[in-house]
Amino acid sequence: MGQNAKQRAAELRKEIERHNDLYYRDAKPEISDFAYDQLLSELIAIESANPELATPDSPTQRVGGAPIDGFETIEHRQPMYSIDNTYNEAELRSWDERVRKTLSSDATIAYVCEPKVDGVALSIRYENGAFVYAVTRGDGRRGDDVSANVKTIRSVPLRLTPSPNNAGPAVLEVRGEVYMENADFLMINEKQKQMQKETFANPRNFTAGTLKQLDPKITRSRNLKFVAHGFGEVSPPLDDSYFEAMQQIKSAGIPIAANLKRFDSIDEVAAYIQEFAQTRTSLPYNTDGMVVKVDSQRQRDTLGYTSKSPRWVIAYKYPAEKVQTVLSDVTWQVGKNGTLTPVAELEPVLVAGTTVKRASLHNIEQIQRLGLHLGDSVTVEKAGEIIPQVVAVDVTKRVANSTAVVAPTTCPSCVAPVEKEPDGPYIRCENPACPAQLKERLGHFAARPQMNIDRLGEALIDQLVDAEKVHTFADLFRITRDDLLSLERMGEKSADNVLASIAGAKDRPLDRVLAGIGVRHVGNTVSRQLAGAFGSFDGIASASLEQLAAIDGVGDVIAQAVFDFVHSDVGEKTIADLKSVGIDPQQVRSTSEKQIFTGQSIVVTGTLSKFDRHQIEELIVSLGGKASGSVSKKTSFVVAGENAGSKLEKAQSLGVPVLSEDEFLARVNAAS
Repeated sequence: MGQNAKQRAAELRKEIERHNDLYYRDAKPEISDFAYDQLLSELIAIESANPELATPDSPTQRVGGAPIDGFETIEHRQPMYSIDNTYNEAELRSWDERVRKTLSSDATIAYVCEPKVDGVALSIRYENGAFVYAVTRGDGRRGDDVSANVKTIRSVPLRLTPSPNNAGPAVLEVRGEVYMENADFLMINEKQKQMQKETFANPRNFTAGTLKQLDPKITRSRNLKFVAHGFGEVSPPLDDSYFEAMQQIKSAGIPIAANLKRFDSIDEVAAYIQEFAQTRTSLPYNTDGMVVKVDSQRQRDTLGYTSKSPRWVIAYKYPAEKVQTVLSDVTWQVGKNGTLTPVAELEPVLVAGTTVKRASLHNIEQIQRLGLHLGDSVTVEKAGEIIPQVVAVDVTKRVANSTAVVAPTTCPSCVAPVEKEPDGPYIRCENPACPAQLKERLGHFAARPQMNIDRLGEALIDQLVDAEKVHTFADLFRITRDDLLSLERMGEKSADNVLASIAGAKDRPLDRVLAGIGVRHVGNTVSRQLAGAFGSFDGIASASLEQLAAIDGVGDVIAQAVFDFVHSDVGEKTIADLKSVGIDPQQVRSTSEKQIFTGQSIVVTGTLSKFDRHQIEELIVSLGGKASGSVSKKTSFVVAGENAGSKLEKAQSLGVPVLSEDEFLARVNAAS
């Protein structure tokens, strides 16, 4: 090894980390991404030729190593609590009064405000300035070790920068959010469309999925970012002031929110919250609120915690942004069961950071309630900051002689007559050969919770139906290589991958096939109950109406829908057609004599590491339990994985027991 290589490697490591600090900490990049990659490539080449020069904190560690086998669970040294929400200024001031009542009457209280970044919570542990591990929030007590993936995030330092007079704490756990900028998310979704692959719903969900990739190289390619917003274990402690402590970790190389501010009164806090509401949509990432915290750690210790959240912090959640635009047209989409859903075609408008051209109108009754006319000035908002919908009409701006929006009399896809439900708001096309319905049914059938044919995306289904290659579910299993190669933009390798994906779906269990064929009112939960009770298509078809209704979670309405389907011409042909291509699954019943969950209703929420949702719910049913989709006082317990949201919060508010995935497995294993 030459001295020049050792010296150059050291120079490159120092230079690359300097550029990381300039880019992520100071927002003042000096070089282009290309020039940065050139420096990194040179360091990789030196370390590859001289492996003894590689260090644990080298920037080359961000490239991503070999795929990992899975994620280990790590217990948090200090719990990661959730935060209480408030939705108006009056509630914010009530919280301030509670804080002041708990602290001494003459106490001086400072507050710190920082944007509530819509990302995935993470805890990163450093010891003596070196990165040790990164853990997801999980259930708040323990989470998954995602260190291999987090190391690829350039904004996360692998070694902290010591200050001139202070090396920093021996132990520092930084809590924060991993997120994806909107521009990166849109670019990735556009690539997915071009490759005829499934697109992603929103940056937060995509970030969560990216953190759980088994191949760190994939994580690296998605350009995630990190911003700190708090601390776990810190020894020795940082400054008593949270604001000053954040400046300390910023100087050490950890990114903090650019909008972090400290105020001396709740009046100043309220004013800043309103000010930020006007500018937050201009940020490159999504935010859904402002987090307000007591600044002093000593005062935080006095305030303490409730069972689920700190008393010294609250999140002010902004109402959904409302924007006016013009309704150009109303189109009608046809669903898998023939339901026609109206969609507002709008003049493009920016809502919550993205351009909106279309919005949901739900059903004809909503159109009638709004009194919609073409050309109306309408108010649009994003439900949950994700799904655009029309919520109001400004009739004062209505043009004279404008045309009222009315229900269609024929299907926009097949031109067959449509009918409105006599006791509901929905309009349906009853033509089973309707191409639009077929496309929707096939998409539902192929989706992950049902048959999980991952290579069969929306674009390919459209091509197959339009080319008249597929008319039924069973036709998917009759597709040939020549059928696929006759389609536009379909190469030989892609065709082989599609055929392999379809072939792999032939062994799906009965409940997933039953959920996939789209019987009205029958989702994944009901299909599991039916499959567990009757064991086969023939068993379900042989059941009486009374036997069907007696199954837990079915009842009279669903029983009638199932009975009608299996005894209809369409149902009989569908099942016979599937059998003709070898799909006639027989339910595998549990051999366990210990039905440990008999009579118990169990809810699973969040992302699990050892099961997918279907697998764990199937296990619950096999052990005598009911896998429910909603939390109530009757819920026996909740199994909470990563990013558990409202269901976990509801369970905590109702006092329903919450188990981690490992605790659930321990209960199962103890009974086996």
